[in-house]
Amino acid sequence: MANKDSRPAILQGTLDLMVLQTLASMGAQHGYSIAARIEQASGSALELNMGTLYPALMRLEQRGFVKGKWGVTENNRKARFYSLTAAGSKQLEREKAGWEQTAGTIQRLLTEEFS
Repeated sequence: MANKDSRPAILQGTLDLMVLQTLASMGAQHGYSIAARIEQASGSALELNMGTLYPALMRLEQRGFVKGKWGVTENNRKARFYSLTAAGSKQLEREKAGWEQTAGTIQRLLTEEFS
């Protein structure tokens, strides 16, 4: 397990991408399960706190990219479940393309030989 001090910070602008991708791959989820999935998929390198995640979910809902609906968890607790909208699917594709372009640019810069 990663040392908390060695965990990378979540890059500005990547949280929305991670949330949208999680909902696209897993379907409707409540906040805690979204955070748990991101942590698990990152090999515990990323850990979201609810003070970071819930404002992002609210922002995504206000933009029409996710839709929240109250339901009951497997532990019989009331929770808001979020699902991806059609607009959210389109936004996910745009964000993935942007991320791939950015990552490619950074990779080229990191591997460039300077003479």
